[in-house]
Amino acid sequence: MRGRIQGEKSRSAAGAGRREKEEIMAIREVREIGDDILTKKCKDVPKMTLRTKILIGDMLETMYDKCGVGLAAPQVGVLKKIVVIDVGEGPIVLINPEIIETSGEQTGEEGCLSVPGKWGIVTRPEHVKVRALNQEMEPFEMEGEGLLARAFCHEIDHLYGQLYVEKAEDGLHDVTYEQDEEEETEE
Repeated sequence: MRGRIQGEKSRSAAGAGRREKEEIMAIREVREIGDDILTKKCKDVPKMTLRTKILIGDMLETMYDKCGVGLAAPQVGVLKKIVVIDVGEGPIVLINPEIIETSGEQTGEEGCLSVPGKWGIVTRPEHVKVRALNQEMEPFEMEGEGLLARAFCHEIDHLYGQLYVEKAEDGLHDVTYEQDEEEETEE
């Protein structure tokens, strides 16, 4: 298993004889457009396993490393219905998520870690309510507006083999980086 290290370390004298597992999260390869796995439907997660816990940790680590707002399991090559999102308010983990309610409309720029260097204009609901399982496999519902609503829709689409490029209203555009004025005047 690429990049994953698991070991055991002894506890202090107070916990002599017991061991605890030390897990180090790994950054996984993000699959890019053209990879067949991104077009496949994912399977439900029936129970939480150590392997699934490790996957979730790796997904969060990968999302943060790549400066993403969300990541779905197929983007790291795993066909399971798992999504991680962080729009700046802390990590959200959704297992077997489904959209149960939408309202309103928002149109804006959207990008994807699986489509590097590109963006497109996509219309999504302004308000989205999802039902999912948390990491303890307990059902919960969550609502989001704006960027969170967009992230819910975008990441859940991945679980059904859909990319935002299929919804882009005016095609894909190259990401451009504006230089600071100071850099331009130095030349």
